[in-house]
Amino acid sequence: MRIPDTDRLEFDFMTRKDAEALFELDQDEDVMLYINGGHKATMEDICQISIPRLESYANEDEGWGIWKVTAKPTDTLETHLYLGWILVRPMDFFNEEPEWDNLELGWRFKQAAWGKGYATEAARAVMDVVTAPNKINKASAIAFEENLGSIKIMEKLGMSFLKKGIHKDPLGDLELVYYERVI
Repeated sequence: MRIPDTDRLEFDFMTRKDAEALFELDQDEDVMLYINGGHKATMEDICQISIPRLESYANEDEGWGIWKVTAKPTDTLETHLYLGWILVRPMDFFNEEPEWDNLELGWRFKQAAWGKGYATEAARAVMDVVTAPNKINKASAIAFEENLGSIKIMEKLGMSFLKKGIHKDPLGDLELVYYERVI
């Protein structure tokens, strides 16, 4: 599967070779605030936890995985600039009953990209492609209730509040808000 470029952005499927980019993004405590309370990831965390998790659900043909988001060069930007990424996987993938017809979208962007519409633009571009197959009925996202920036993106994507509840994950259960869009 391929995500077409937008006016401002380009997309590449991330793999083990992108460990440095994953690490770089996770070095900002503010970026990590609503992920793990603001703790920076170590390269060992990336290689021993993040990448094996990614590889367990990555399926480029289906669009599942992490899509690297890069800003295209412009008059003021001479080179491609890595901004962050968009995650796609079946909802509840790490539980006993994944929702194969419901794709979870997630995002993580550098602070320099915040407030410029990049995350919404990227998430919309990815969502439009990965939800096109007839077997996908919903797109969903989860966040901490305090993460108003992510919730705003969910709403801009046409998702509506579904519930507040415990999200079960092998890395730890968290109380999150769930948003969903029926396709």
